[in-house]
Amino acid sequence: MPCEDIGVVVVDHGEVTYTHQALARLVEFGAAVVFCGANHLPAGLLLPLAGQTEVAHRTLIQAAAARPVRKRLWKQIIRTKVRHQADNLPTDSAARRHLEELIPRVRSGDPDNIEAQAARVYWSAWLDGAPFRRETDGGDVANGLLNYGYAVARAAVARALVAAGLNPALGLHHRHRANPFCLADDLLEPLRPWVDVIVSHRLAAGVQSVDRASKTALVELLTRTVKCGDQTGPLMVALHRTCASLVRCLAGADRTMLLPRLVTEPAP
Repeated sequence: MPCEDIGVVVVDHGEVTYTHQALARLVEFGAAVVFCGANHLPAGLLLPLAGQTEVAHRTLIQAAAARPVRKRLWKQIIRTKVRHQADNLPTDSAARRHLEELIPRVRSGDPDNIEAQAARVYWSAWLDGAPFRRETDGGDVANGLLNYGYAVARAAVARALVAAGLNPALGLHHRHRANPFCLADDLLEPLRPWVDVIVSHRLAAGVQSVDRASKTALVELLTRTVKCGDQTGPLMVALHRTCASLVRCLAGADRTMLLPRLVTEPAP
């Protein structure tokens, strides 16, 4: 397979060995490489650095972005995330109606923490009301699958940010001195519900572990058809449009960021 046709490589085997040339060629063509640990969950990420000529200039734009701009973009991100969460629930459910009522209440910067309010409603209804507790450190099968899917989507977002000349550590909302992917975590938020629906399908099919078929289904999210602005195509491509749109917003050329919307629901 030609390196130029590869977007993300996920490696999950303790005995895989690499040549320097293989890894160098992958990042030369813009691929991201995700390394999984002993628990089969992503543990590390290799991103390309070369190929973007405006890194310094765009880093300065990021650092100088006014707080009202960052708050306005965060409002758009959270509204989109809650919209996608609502889309995952039955159309006639009280939880979905509640989420839809919360969407217009998200204000600039989300000072009322509507994101957390929506999360409580969403996760309580996610598995048709079955008990579930979201744990970032894994633990059970559901959380293991969610963590795997989020990590793959995060890698794809980070890859698109780097390709756009943006620094993934300089976030809009997420800010932590130990997190090198704050901006990637910002843009990941609207994608999380798409991972969730794939995981719910896998659980409904009786999956008992973070198995190979489930990993394949989660990675294939990146090839799902989405609409971003007036263009339709794979999510992996749409992320580049989103990042280019973010650059324009940070530079003051646009006020609204282009965020992808699924054209078709992810299959099990």
